[in-house]
Amino acid sequence: MSKWFSLKWHLTFRVIPFVVLIVLLKAVARYYDLEVLSLSPLVGAVVSANIFLVGFLISAVLGDYKESERLPGELACSLQVLLDESAIVRMNTESPVATSLTQHVGTIVSSILNWFHKEERTEDLLDKVTALNTHFLAFEPLTQANFIVRMKQEQNNLRRMITRIHGVRETQFNPAGYAIAEIISVALCGGLIFTKLSTVFESVFFVGFVSFVMIYMVFLIKNLDNPFSHFEDKIVIENVSLKPLHDLQRRLSRLG
Repeated sequence: MSKWFSLKWHLTFRVIPFVVLIVLLKAVARYYDLEVLSLSPLVGAVVSANIFLVGFLISAVLGDYKESERLPGELACSLQVLLDESAIVRMNTESPVATSLTQHVGTIVSSILNWFHKEERTEDLLDKVTALNTHFLAFEPLTQANFIVRMKQEQNNLRRMITRIHGVRETQFNPAGYAIAEIISVALCGGLIFTKLSTVFESVFFVGFVSFVMIYMVFLIKNLDNPFSHFEDKIVIENVSLKPLHDLQRRLSRLG
């Protein structure tokens, strides 16, 4: 329960110190009579503009995020197909070639998990996928040609998904869009600090609430933009789950 709570609210805890600082600055500005701006309809227009921009960025990154959620499971399924073909050959011929392929798939699974934590280079991982060709060549006299074709298709799927994950992880979506969202958020929070509001409670509520929403959304978009940041030490609940690959690794360990 405590782990679930920390995962759900970790981003809130990251934002709260910024909000507290802004509220304190607002209190200082009010105490020293530095509220030189008046509350005008332009403030609402700036808030609306920022919400529109944030909504655009979220809709853009969510597309990649939804695709990324499927990729670890699809990787596990492609590897499971290779294991199934290996098991069929083992049952039919009891050939050590099948055992060799199973061991190599286990190596690929471990390498993929290490790769997600940036403990292995993408180039090295792709070399291990290419090394499946040696096993496919040994399988040719032991199985039907269409089985080899199927395994080659799954090998191509592995390359495609690894390359896609590498692209998502290493490429930031629209840095200029992030920059303008951050500029507007900082300007809005700074403007609210020097905007005169009628009461202390009204000042604390509106300044705290608006700054919390703006900062939270900027952090959220950045986290959603890279759902494969498993290599970072900080807790990021927006990372996609690697459970399908961990489950496959456990099944392989039971095979010995």
